[in-house]
Amino acid sequence: MPSRKTSHFAHFPGCITGRIHNHDSQADRVIGGNEAGRNGYKWQVSLQTAYYDNPNYWSHICGGSLISRSWVMSAAHCVDFEGAMYRVALGEHSLSELDGTEYFVKIKNIITHGSWNPNYISHGYDIALLQMSSPAYNNGYIAIANLPTMNSKLPNGYPCYITGWGTTSPDGHYPDRLQVAMLPVVEHSICSQPNWWGQNALDTMVCAGGDGVKAGCSGDSGGPLNCFVDGFWEVHGIASYAVVPHCNTYGKPTVFTRVSAYTDWIDEIFRVHGE
Repeated sequence: MPSRKTSHFAHFPGCITGRIHNHDSQADRVIGGNEAGRNGYKWQVSLQTAYYDNPNYWSHICGGSLISRSWVMSAAHCVDFEGAMYRVALGEHSLSELDGTEYFVKIKNIITHGSWNPNYISHGYDIALLQMSSPAYNNGYIAIANLPTMNSKLPNGYPCYITGWGTTSPDGHYPDRLQVAMLPVVEHSICSQPNWWGQNALDTMVCAGGDGVKAGCSGDSGGPLNCFVDGFWEVHGIASYAVVPHCNTYGKPTVFTRVSAYTDWIDEIFRVHGE
């Protein structure tokens, strides 16, 4: 999550190979996950901020997905910081090293959903589109994410993968390299039960995980839930909230904005502002 202590999480697009590299060091893991294959999730971006009193100091706060040459999709709560400047790192893997695969583009325009209310995350609409100051170009290490068809939903137990640079433990350890964890989908009829997320889980959200082992957490917000469907990787979710700091609480899966509930809204933004 951004550094604010709420239930949001922020620091967390198609994948060409989908290979997942095992890694033995728990210190390098997403909660229950592993280091992702280098530039495997080519649509994944790092959303970074700087402030006008220190404009050269950029820090990762959220994830995001490249959904066109000019637009990145992330969570609305990732762009709530007054006075912040934003940029995205495309082709990124290690946040502290220059890999030679990444480049940086500043954000010139941010559009959050008109019904988003930062005081009521359980009302949903946690989605934002960020327009880059110059179009992305293909350097061999980026790709535009595939989005699901309107209102499509995956069945209970469907294997999807969260990717991001979010904290790997309740004590706030953040990894340097992109992490990945498999989170099975928890269908809405289960996730909305009182002993799960209850009324906080809306039909416009998708839950994944909840086994008490693997989860998204602080720093993963805005990043993608990647699902392999009919031969293609699609981004079905935008990381939104979880139990912080114990994000891998049993019966409290990571909650994502369901992308297929907002495809019409995305298309309208593209129509008005250009794709």
